[in-house]
Amino acid sequence: MKNKIKLFQKQKVRAIWDENLEEWFFSVIDVVKILTNQPSYQTARKYWNKLAERLKNEGSQTVTKCLRLKLLAPDGKMRETDVASTKTVLRLIQSIPSKKAETLISIKMDLILLKGDQ
Repeated sequence: MKNKIKLFQKQKVRAIWDENLEEWFFSVIDVVKILTNQPSYQTARKYWNKLAERLKNEGSQTVTKCLRLKLLAPDGKMRETDVASTKTVLRLIQSIPSKKAETLISIKMDLILLKGDQ
């Protein structure tokens, strides 16, 4: 697995490539931090914890599809954090009220439609 930093709207999103699954996994907390304009990693983590709790109570399977993998943490150490595949991240984004989320979903849907046309 390779750790990488991806950018979304000039902000960092930690990501890891799983060679066996041939799929990217993204830090859920980083995505939440960007979409909700949280000022710090800790406040984004608290937001994610509440959102995950709410989704579980609603019976959503999205949270159970998140994995815990080691990524480089803000303190420079490798720490386990919640990560999700692109598909799962898009489902999570739909649960977050945010103009950024709406923009991201719109762009992703356009790409999926274009890909289907080829």
